[in-house]
Amino acid sequence: MKSHFIAIILSLACLSGVSSTLYAQDKSIREAGLEQHDFFDPTRTEKPQENYSFGIAYHLEAGYAQDHQRMTSDTVSALYLHGARVGAQFELFLPKGVLYSVLYGISRQHYRSVSPEQVQSEVVNNHIVEHALTIPVRVQYNIPLWKQLSMHFYGGPQLMIGLAQTDYVKADVSDDTREWLLAQGKHLETYDKYVAKELFRTNIMMGVGGGFTWDVYRLEAGYDFGLNNLIRTPIYSPDRMSEWQWHVSFVYTL
Repeated sequence: MKSHFIAIILSLACLSGVSSTLYAQDKSIREAGLEQHDFFDPTRTEKPQENYSFGIAYHLEAGYAQDHQRMTSDTVSALYLHGARVGAQFELFLPKGVLYSVLYGISRQHYRSVSPEQVQSEVVNNHIVEHALTIPVRVQYNIPLWKQLSMHFYGGPQLMIGLAQTDYVKADVSDDTREWLLAQGKHLETYDKYVAKELFRTNIMMGVGGGFTWDVYRLEAGYDFGLNNLIRTPIYSPDRMSEWQWHVSFVYTL
């Protein structure tokens, strides 16, 4: 009988300990603002918490760019400009900012000699350096992929403002051919195409692009095509030129 009584006392003590533990757990859950049925109720539905925030993201960009000055006239050859594109952007509903680019291109034009004694063709070499500011206004769509990796696409206009487009001309022609080219309005010495009022500084472009973002790093590429005619004083009336550009950039988010 005594042994039975001791067993009953031990059982009650164990039950009391379990009850105290369950009570302590239940108390901690209640203090955290949760109920037990929150974890076990299959009929419960939770609405995801929606957080709306307003902020600005700043980006630094550096990359390679290539411009193509497309001509509709057979009298002037098309020109490709290669170079760097650097600058800063910020996102405020729409990604926009200011980018600076410096591009370099070479054009070689052959002419038949005006002098009868010259049988070989004569050459005018153009080494062109272009400096410009670009102001993009894009609509961007982001797609999360995995952890901090995401994909983005963008589209929209951008405004390119020409700062300088210097043509370092080297003419290897005879005197008669030189006089004829000057009479046609050709420049045979170094000059700035904007200062000479040969080209408009404003280039309105429309483009698309996209890339990948990992944490604060972004790799993107895009293509923009010019909409307006850049020739301000055409030598021939049907002459038309538009400047198109594609680029590959590395972007760092501050």
